[in-house]
Amino acid sequence: MSEPILGMRFAVLFLAAGIVPNPLDIRFQKVSGLSMTVDTTPLPEGGQNLYTQQLPTGISHGNLVLERGMVVGSPLVLEFEATMSLFRFAPCNVLVSLLSEDKVPLAAWLFLRAFPVKWSTSDLDAEPAILIDTMELAYGRMQVMRV
Repeated sequence: MSEPILGMRFAVLFLAAGIVPNPLDIRFQKVSGLSMTVDTTPLPEGGQNLYTQQLPTGISHGNLVLERGMVVGSPLVLEFEATMSLFRFAPCNVLVSLLSEDKVPLAAWLFLRAFPVKWSTSDLDAEPAILIDTMELAYGRMQVMRV
């Protein structure tokens, strides 16, 4: 019987123009938005008032949301700044990998043509706490890969 898989070891790689990812930009505290939904349209059954048929119409998904402690001097932050202040977009592919205890990939999610749509920093507070950056990316398609 196999052991349950823990979701606490993962890496996020930004794959832009074949450049090796910066070590500052692969470590995140939390990743969310790993979901897809089949959209449907109801079609009433002729002569039947008890049920309707559901016809699939497409696939939808939310945004990929990444959270990490604030980092200074990160190329990823520079890309977000360019998008948010200059309205300049440079879509790239993003690979989220779930890792075993031995850092071997168990599963992965590839987000194609991802680009920033939201960037926020946690509230400043006089109480000591790590400052968290939240980065949200829209993307064209998600491909799930299970090893």
